[in-house]
Amino acid sequence: MHLILALISIIAVWYRGDYRNWGKYYTTMQYIAIGNLTYNFLCASHWLWRLSPDFINWFNHTLLEMSYTFITFPATALMFLSRYPEGRGKWRVVRHYAFWIGLYVVAEIILLKRDSILYGYGWSLLWSTAFDCIMFPFLRLHHKKPLLALVISVPFAIFLLWLFDIPVHVPIENR
Repeated sequence: MHLILALISIIAVWYRGDYRNWGKYYTTMQYIAIGNLTYNFLCASHWLWRLSPDFINWFNHTLLEMSYTFITFPATALMFLSRYPEGRGKWRVVRHYAFWIGLYVVAEIILLKRDSILYGYGWSLLWSTAFDCIMFPFLRLHHKKPLLALVISVPFAIFLLWLFDIPVHVPIENR
């Protein structure tokens, strides 16, 4: 399922023609990738969710996360922003957010049912849904006001580290 999602992302970006807008949304595509890399770095020994291989066992958690980091998530940001209903009424904007949040939640439900995603340390589908409800507005905010999005993202990430009691150890050198 993980590789299928990556493949669907590539095909959708190509089919919809959104790839033409990659330059306009490149920094936000990097923002989502860096966010996922940061999660994987900080939570390497205390993961809140962990991907497990679907059908090819040599695709371990690390390789799967790399496919999400460098393919699926940037493609999502590109498609979400390329079709954002700018100036077309509040309900179209609400529907746009609902579509993308719903798509992510349905994909995660499928992954959950197939045992392709595992939760740990109190994370759940409910937390993922809440995170999706924050992530998509942050993508839009980052596109419009990148510095503001970064300034808000840091305390938000620190809050999540605190909330889920994720140990962040800073090594102290012996001198």
